[in-house]
Amino acid sequence: MVFWGTPAFALPSLRKLQQSHHHIVGVVTQPDKPRGRGRALQPSPVKQYALQQGLHPILQPEKLTDARFIDQLHSLKPDVFVVVAFRILPETVFTIPPLGTVNVHPSLLPRYRGAAPIQWALIRGETTTGVTTLFIRKEVDAGNIILQKEIPIPEGATAGELHDLLAEEGGELLLRTLDLIAQGRVSVRPQAEEQATRAPKITRETAHLQFNRPAKQVRNWIHGLSPLPGAYAFYQGRQVKFYRARVVDEMTQAGQPGEIVKADGADLWIACQPGIIAVEEIQMQNRKRMRVDAFLRGGRLKTGERFT
Repeated sequence: MVFWGTPAFALPSLRKLQQSHHHIVGVVTQPDKPRGRGRALQPSPVKQYALQQGLHPILQPEKLTDARFIDQLHSLKPDVFVVVAFRILPETVFTIPPLGTVNVHPSLLPRYRGAAPIQWALIRGETTTGVTTLFIRKEVDAGNIILQKEIPIPEGATAGELHDLLAEEGGELLLRTLDLIAQGRVSVRPQAEEQATRAPKITRETAHLQFNRPAKQVRNWIHGLSPLPGAYAFYQGRQVKFYRARVVDEMTQAGQPGEIVKADGADLWIACQPGIIAVEEIQMQNRKRMRVDAFLRGGRLKTGERFT
């Protein structure tokens, strides 16, 4: 197989495949990107792992339709492509391997098709999610389903925690999928289009917290965007990010939406509409992320003031 992936989500799948009886004949990942203050080029997590493990060749095309790149793919003579957290493949590419191109998607398709299924499952207050393996086709996340596994969402989980759980589960499901393909025993089923929901890319506007929602929804929004990009609001003109919270009360209307109703000791309570949340992890602009008790020792916040 040729493995396609870039971020940390792809690493458990790549690791499990490398340790299996399946044979990786190449790795495709995004070109190195400038990062940090010095803007030095940094390899993707998938490239770093591939280099450490001696996997080769490592291909990093700027354009997936480049003729030389496509020739390289053909020369590897893959039976199958495996795609885990990569960009959209053109049809001229995903039709190359004779046994098809398999994708791992972190939702129970057809629910939450799109770029941010983990985030939106939490934002929408789902109690279960899952992973799906499917054969890629031209329509994004709409191919025939091979296998699925339903997974309960742990109470209070953030997107980062759910990401790690689904990455591991996705790797296991991928191994089962490739075993079926290798044995010629794979069967598929089409997605029910009438059940499809979207999980669009998270924008800056999406991440701006609105406290005029019920407390549970505000908590879900915070957890669904934690740690990245981080749900934010403003306090005295400065951006504040929220990373973890709990619901104190679901019904009380304790003040204006976003109003601080308690700020002492280890408690930072904020009014929603209705209800109250207690913030547990927070970050003021140009400061480090910290637990709220440490944050409050700085005496920055006052009861009656508001996050907007």
